[in-house]
Amino acid sequence: MSAAQTQLQAARDADAADYAPVDLTFAQNKFQQAQAAMTSRKYADAADLATEAQADAELATAKARLGDVRARIQTKTNENARLREAMEQAHPELSSRSQMPATLPAAALTGDMPAPSASVLSAPMPSGDGGFQTVPQPATSTSAGNAQEGQP
Repeated sequence: MSAAQTQLQAARDADAADYAPVDLTFAQNKFQQAQAAMTSRKYADAADLATEAQADAELATAKARLGDVRARIQTKTNENARLREAMEQAHPELSSRSQMPATLPAAALTGDMPAPSASVLSAPMPSGDGGFQTVPQPATSTSAGNAQEGQP
């Protein structure tokens, strides 16, 4: 119960009410149910509910931290765009040299990266056996010796 209560307070301190209200509400409800189970002397149920409350509170805390970081990133992105516009207005000759995007492309946000153009597969080479291609074998020592002497 103590660990669940501590985690609930950590979630509140991380502004989970703003960034993860549903998860915080789940955690608070489970904690209240755990308290009711303790009052009813249903200690096993109380322990299970307290564990669930703690997990929900941890999730709310993580989501609140993520939301806070995203908000700070957006604030910095907006500030950078504002500063870039001010710089371009003050020094129009510099605007053609550096064209930086104001926001990250969608692929960067999702973790997906486009494949480089060099990754395009070439057409398969024809092979006589109808399947796998074989790697040419190095010349044997007698063939190599004959080739060195100028004999076929």
